[in-house]
This record gives sequence, C-alpha cells and structure tokens, in this order.
Amino acid sequence: MKYDAIIVGAGHNGLTTAGFLARAGLKTLVIEKNDYVGGAAVSRELQPGWTYSNCSYVCSLLRPEIIRALDLPKYGLQVIPYESGATFDSKGNYFNYSSDHDALRRELIRNNPEDADGYERYARAVMRQCKFIKPLLMRTAPDPTSFNPRDISELLYIGKRFYDLGEREMAETVRFWTMSIAEFLDQYIKSDIVKAHIAGSGIIGTGLGPYSPGTAYVLLHHYMGEVDGSIGAWGFSRGGMGSITKAMALSFQDAGGEIRTGSGLDQFIVKNGCVVGVALENGDEFYADTVVSGMDVRRTFIEHTEEKELPGEFIKGVKRYRFRGSSGKLNIALDGMPTFTAAPKGAKFLKGDLHFLDDMAEIERAYDDWKEGRWSASPYVDFLIPTQIDPTMAPPGKHYATIFVQYAPYELADGEWDDANREAFAKTVIDKISRHSPDFADLIVHKEVRSPADIEREVGLTEGNIFQGELTFDQLLFNRPVPGYAQYRSPIKGLYMCGSSSHPGGGVMGAPGANAAREVLLDLGKKIDLGAAA
Repeated sequence: MKYDAIIVGAGHNGLTTAGFLARAGLKTLVIEKNDYVGGAAVSRELQPGWTYSNCSYVCSLLRPEIIRALDLPKYGLQVIPYESGATFDSKGNYFNYSSDHDALRRELIRNNPEDADGYERYARAVMRQCKFIKPLLMRTAPDPTSFNPRDISELLYIGKRFYDLGEREMAETVRFWTMSIAEFLDQYIKSDIVKAHIAGSGIIGTGLGPYSPGTAYVLLHHYMGEVDGSIGAWGFSRGGMGSITKAMALSFQDAGGEIRTGSGLDQFIVKNGCVVGVALENGDEFYADTVVSGMDVRRTFIEHTEEKELPGEFIKGVKRYRFRGSSGKLNIALDGMPTFTAAPKGAKFLKGDLHFLDDMAEIERAYDDWKEGRWSASPYVDFLIPTQIDPTMAPPGKHYATIFVQYAPYELADGEWDDANREAFAKTVIDKISRHSPDFADLIVHKEVRSPADIEREVGLTEGNIFQGELTFDQLLFNRPVPGYAQYRSPIKGLYMCGSSSHPGGGVMGAPGANAAREVLLDLGKKIDLGAAA
C-alpha cells in the first residue's frame, strides 16, 4: 500500500510529526511495535484499578505552540500543575521549594539567611539562559559549514542573539553551557540541602554527576518548560502521561491519519539511495517516498538500515554518539497515603516532587557507584504521588507513587538485570524512602521495577537513555546527532529523523517532531505555520 508519508514509532515526537503532515494534506501512516501508542509517554494499568505513568511521569516541556496547533485540549489533554516540592535530609530537616515567591524566600532564610538574596541572583541567571535558548527550540539548527542562504541567515540570527547579550553575559553563557551544576550553584547558594534539591535537575537522565562539566545545561533543559504560561512549572497530565499521546493520536486520526500497532520495523526499504518504504517484522510492507523515524539515531541507522546504503563517516559518527543509560524507574500502587516524619501536618509540598538527600556529595557518591557498574547504594530519587492531585489514577482512598532513580547502570558489573537484581535494586530505593516514611513499605500493593535494560527493551530507548542521547555540549544544536545531519534529514533521500536524538533533544517536548515536520513539508514544497496549523 502506498502512502505519502510513513512515521516509524508512535512516541510523542512521531505523533507530533504525523499530526502536522496529516494536517498538511499528506496521506500518513504511523507504525508502532507495541500494541499501544505513546512510546515513553504512556499510561498503563498493570495493577487493576491503578494507572501508571510507567516511563515519563511529569509534564512541562511540551511546547505550547504544538498544544495549540494540534488542538490537544479538544482531545482530552489537561495538565494540572503542582506548586512545590521538598528535600528531606538525614537530620530531620527539610527544604520546601515553593512556587510562592514569599514562601520560598522565608524557607531559604530558615535554612541560611544568605541564600534568600543568593537565590534571587541564581534565578535571574537561569532565566537569562532560558530567554536565550528557548527561541531556538522550535527552529532548525543551522549547518555552520554550509553556504546555503537559510543556514547563513540562521547563523546570523543566533550570532545576533548572542551578541545582544553583551560582553559579560556572552562570557557567562559560554561558562554556563560548559560548567558543572555544583560549580554553578556554589556561586549563589550556601545551604547544602538547598543546593542538593536544585542540583537534581542537573543530573536527571544523565550519565554525569553534579561535579561533571555540562550538567548546568541539563538543569537549564528542565527549566525551559511551562504550564499555563508559568515558566519553569511542572504538572501532571490528567490520566497519566499517556493522555498526551492519546490526544495526539486522536488529533492525527481526525486529520485522516492511520495508525498500525503490533509489529515493529524490520528495515527501511532503500533503492538507489532513496527510501521507498518500510518492511515490518511481521512481513508486511508499506511504501512511501517520505519516511520519518522516531527511533534514536543508533536504532535507525545501525539496526534497521543496511550499512551499504550509508557513508562510512556517517556510520562512524552514529557509533560515536553517546547514550550511557543511567536511570531506573519504580511505579508503585499504594494502599493509602504514606506519612513523612519530618513533614509538618498538612504540608502542601507533599503534592510535589520529594527527594531524600543531605548534600551534593551524596549525589556524587551515587554517581561513583554507577561508574563502577552498580546501582547507587544511596540513590537520588525523584518521588511523586500524582494521585493527590489526579485521583483518576487509583481507586478511591488509594494512591500511586512514581519514583525516578539515579543511578542505575545499563550493564551491571556483577550479573545481569534478572528478577533478583531488580528486586534488590527496588529494595535499595524503598529502604531509602522508608527511612523518611516508616509506613511506606507496608502500604505497597504492587510495584513495577524498570532497569535501563528494561526501558530499552520495552520502550526502544537505547541503553534506557531517556533523552535518546546525552545532552552534553558536544551533542547539541548542529552536532545533534551527527555534524552535517542535524536538520532532520539523513544521507538517504526521503528518510528523516524526528526523535529526541535530533535538536533540541529529549523530554516530552515535541519540538524535534514539529521541526522535522516543517523540514519534510519544506522539501515537498509545502509550508506550515505552527501557530495556524490547527
């Protein structure tokens, strides 16, 4: 069967690309190996009555331009913000990170009076970086070696934005993009618990520690989102993260698109240097002159493309591209709401993200374990109970906990990720939480434990890397994923990339998918205005 375009993978980026192509009038097919759509943004009922966001779990980065253009609220998307979070230390103290400016200032003063003003300077520094980088998210990265007028124009655009920062801010921007989150925070914050709370955003999903160069940018990547116009805010997608991709799929289908699930890609069909279709694992073949891969760059070109179809230098570049999976995930059904010994009665921060740390050195020791091929003895956890805000995810009176864990190695130095090691990994995480919540373990009804290897096998993220490749300076902008191929096109004519291996990177953002759609339509002689696409 012949289509105008085929999208490989029904993750959020693939569905974003598909949605724009279908709305531009292309007969578009999406193929997905699983029996359900969503990729890493899914809602699954693995325990009767409980819905798990069993991979990605919070929403902020999804671009508002995409939400509007694909009319996602019409198809059920609702994001509910949470307004605070906290870190508990081993001494019985806590730090409440509130979105209320006055409440946050009082909390900073309670921990260290100097941090109230220091945090204001920190927040201004981060916002300056956000203002610089955010306009680049929905633009195609220029090729600095090209004399194409469009590339030259885009380089001039970036250069002007950089020049307009002024001499001092230009220097600070270069430092920021290459420095560690620990070094960055030390300029502004004194309190160990405050630094530990903030530093987590610099290491989530990354095979780096808080003292590793480049982790300041990872923090910025997590600050660039918004919920209902509130910059840097995070929230829960009502019904779990799968409600995002469900809305995308419905929007796509309403525009005439077709989705086929249940069989993954065997290989791209290539003739005379041009893609002509896809062959699936079940033997089905579908044809189109435009094929877009939502898979990461390694899976796309090493696992599903014949090597003879690709230039040798390109293959070397793909093989050099780093993943370094470092994250695990626990999803837990709870019989009730756990208590936390250090939390004041009725603490609102329990509705947000909770962490259990003394200082950044504890995170660094957790990273040291990962480097030795072990899961962290005292892991960094991002712990949330979404059902306090979204009761649709559990039976009445029950709760659901999502626990994101750093660090967990893709390959263990001693053994494999079998059931015994998964259980031991889960026990390490649960024991740490239980030191602050003595009734937590007793409330567990069911748990799902996911190592990086499980995430790779089930979701298709190589090495379990949640960003489809590390967000380090050498893998950003025109270097992502391979220099010379950062504009969503590949060496094979008609074969494009739309996944998070492409600019601007990972998270449930949709920008790579929207940008790829724009490039496809440009090559087909069509144009699309994201703001008017709906």
